[in-house]
Order: sequence, then structure tokens, then C-alpha cells
Amino acid sequence: MQHSWATSDRAKQLTVAVEAAAKQQQQQQQQDGSSPNPTAALRETTRKKPSAPSLVLTLLHRSFVKSYRDVVAYGIRLAMYTGLAIMMGTVWLRLSTEQSSIYPLTNAIFFGSAFMSFMAVAYVPAFLEDRQQFVKEHHNGLYGAAELVVSNFLIGLPYLFLFAVIFSVISYWLSNFQPTATAFFTWVLWLFLDLVAAESLVVLMTSLFPSFVISLALVAFANGLWMSVDGFMVSPTSLNVFYKYVFSYWDYQKYVFQNMMVNEFAERVYECAPDPGAGASGCTCMFRTELADQCRIAGQGVLDQYGYKPGHMGRDIGIMMGIIAGYRIAGWIVLMLRK
Repeated sequence: MQHSWATSDRAKQLTVAVEAAAKQQQQQQQQDGSSPNPTAALRETTRKKPSAPSLVLTLLHRSFVKSYRDVVAYGIRLAMYTGLAIMMGTVWLRLSTEQSSIYPLTNAIFFGSAFMSFMAVAYVPAFLEDRQQFVKEHHNGLYGAAELVVSNFLIGLPYLFLFAVIFSVISYWLSNFQPTATAFFTWVLWLFLDLVAAESLVVLMTSLFPSFVISLALVAFANGLWMSVDGFMVSPTSLNVFYKYVFSYWDYQKYVFQNMMVNEFAERVYECAPDPGAGASGCTCMFRTELADQCRIAGQGVLDQYGYKPGHMGRDIGIMMGIIAGYRIAGWIVLMLRK
């Protein structure tokens, strides 16, 4: 076989091409006034490594190929979120604008925000696999933790946005939240930020504890804690001081729930329950607002029970981006320090 290759036309062409390249390099070096040194040139070529952007693009391409081949990474999560949206939309089905729907709408908002982020635990096995591969390739000097964290963050964004849109298209309109385009896309934005923050938490916990059981338990515990102090279980106006100042202010679920509540109630009006025995008004209002004499409830009256005010969306988006960046940077530091 070796003799056949050596006498083949292909081998002869390759030999001629190599000799021509070597001759051209020698002539170039002579023109530059330097002596030819093939060994040094080979050593210099070997030392050169791809740039960080090139490594990130390569990892992005590999992650993209894996994402549509490996159903664990995103396929199962898409099925879970779709099922969750159908369940939510059919449980809280076509809620009306009567005051009896105020608490169900609040419950639906909590469910849609909190449980979507809680389901991010399904990403633990996928990132564990990526982490194990990173350890091997990092030890071989192929790339560092920064390239892994950046590429992992970028590849997840389109998928998480897709999850947020699909979930919202199904559940938002079935549950009859505020039927305007602005309110719908605001809901999608906050759901998307919620998913990105939850996945960033998974990256941090899995980097700290590369064990399936431990990282799964910690992510679930953290999300349970965030659900407890996000403002739904206990109103922010009466939350325990310790949990308020130690956990609530960096609880990403808090900002998602708060802004979804403002998105739903700030500009909506609800009908009070008719009550012939209520005197001249002829109705009983669950929340007393300036529209009580019209047997109606201004949505801001609901928000006042939680201490929420509109007009802080930009600030809260900035806080969410800070929380997401904090999780990712912390994950990068952990991967850098762990041996």
C-alpha cells in the first residue's frame, strides 16, 4: 500500500507542491535578509493559537450541532414548557374582568413566572456534559473557561427566547391576560429574562458542584427560596426583614413577578360584584379605589396591596441583566479556580 501511494500521481503532485512552497519560502526569506530555518518556522506556527473570538465561534458551531442532535439539551425542555403552557392556559381558562378573577390572575402570573424558571433544573445534565468535555479539552490546552461561558450563554439565547414565545402564545391568550400587543410582548420579555437568569443559576451551581444529584438539589432549593420571597407567598410590605434584605433584592423571580403584575393590573379595570344589599352603590368591591362609585376597581388598587408602582421597568431590566451577568461571571471564576 505504501509503495502504491509513493508511485501514485497524487503523491507526485503533493511532493511537487511541497517543494514549490519550500522554495518560495526560501526565496522570500532571502529577500528579507534572513536565513531559512524550517524548524524555527514550524515551531513558530505550532505556538500560534486561535484567537478568543475564533474559539467562541468554533464552540458555538459545535454547540449548535449538538443542540439539535441532543434532545436532552433543549428538546425535552421545549416539550416540558409547551405542556406547562397548555396546562396553565386550560386551568386558568378565559378569566374575565370581574373582580372574582383578580386572585386567579395573580396566581397564574406567579405560576407562569416561577415554575418556568424552576423547570430550568432540566438543563443540569446537559451542562454537566459540557463541563466534563471542557475539563478534558482545557487540560489539552484547547480553550479556557471564558470561551466556554461566553459560547454557552450565546447558544442558549435563541432557544430560551423561542421557549418564552411558545409558552406565551399558548398560555397568555388562553388565560385572557391584558389583550394588547404591548402587554403581550412585555410578558414575553420578562419571561425570557426569567429563563436566562434561571439557566445562568444552573451554570453557576453545576460549575461549583459537578454532581448531578447535588447540583440538581441546589438549583431546586434556590428556586424554591426565590419563589418564597418573590412577593407572591408573602407580600413585600410584610416580608420578614432578614429575607427581605438578604435574599429578596437579588431574587430575579421578584423582579419578574413584580413587572408581570404591573403589566397586567396597572392599566386594567375590573367589575365589582353586584350586591343589592350594599346600599346606594348596589355592589361590593374587593379593593377600594377611586372607581368604587362606578362599581369598578382600578388595577392599581391591586398593585397597592403589594407596594408595586409602574414606571420602574427600565431599572428592573438593568437589575436583571446585572443578576444574569453576576451568575455567569461567578461561574467563570469557579471554572477558572477549580483544578
